[in-house]
Amino acid sequence: MIPPAFEYHAPRSVSEAIGLLGSLGSDAKLLAGGHSLLPMMKLRFAEPAHLIDLNRIDALRGIREEGATIVIGAMTVEAELITSELLAAKVPLLAEAARQIADPQVRNRGTIGGDIAHGDPGNDHPAIAIVLDATLVLQGPKGQRNVKADGFFHGTYMTDLAEDEILVEIRVPAFAPKTGSAYEKLKRKTGDWATAAAAVVLRLDGSVVSHVRIALTNVAPTALRATDAEAALLGRPLSEATIAAATAKAMAICDPADDLRGDREYKTAMAGQMLRRAIGKAAARCA
Repeated sequence: MIPPAFEYHAPRSVSEAIGLLGSLGSDAKLLAGGHSLLPMMKLRFAEPAHLIDLNRIDALRGIREEGATIVIGAMTVEAELITSELLAAKVPLLAEAARQIADPQVRNRGTIGGDIAHGDPGNDHPAIAIVLDATLVLQGPKGQRNVKADGFFHGTYMTDLAEDEILVEIRVPAFAPKTGSAYEKLKRKTGDWATAAAAVVLRLDGSVVSHVRIALTNVAPTALRATDAEAALLGRPLSEATIAAATAKAMAICDPADDLRGDREYKTAMAGQMLRRAIGKAAARCA
């Protein structure tokens, strides 16, 4: 299908884009990489009268280090995450996850901010942002405010982002020494969304888990933080018994929808399998 007619805007600054959002209101949509919004427009699930293209705003791109924090501009594309030496050294999970997103064409255009702001539970960056304890910087007519990723997602396509706000930065704490991480994702084919996926960040003190965060992709209306699964591991030796307990706790919070990727039972089981793999891989990387 062909989308209905719309007016195109190409601001050169964040303030200009925010001004357009304020004047155009709910009739306007922001365009980042376009891989989420444009298909919805073609199907007429979204029919904005105005499209505000953020691609000419250079201030929204780039990856930099501020003390112990890694700051990523919202319009930074997936391919830049993959090739960033800073991320490889400080937060390698971001590059690992980006490599599993869609295909090279999408990774060269799709942005980390668009992936997060869209609020699609099938997207990969919401769970990654949660497991990394990311802070999302939102900017509107009253200035900037910071929102934790764990709490930003309210439901499918529903987030804490107001109509007149733009996600401008993602701020992530750099990994402490001897932190292991992994993102395990099951998908039917290259380019598909996850049937189920699990992200883990882990540190060990000997054999005992001293730090852990777990998040799940596409097994509920939003990305999930599995706090009960974390509690099953934290302060305990990493063993088959504790991994099994954490897996059971994570599966208990899954609420996937039946679709072509599988039924509820299958997706829940696969979430457990992905979590098992991610815990094992993250633990092996804690050296």
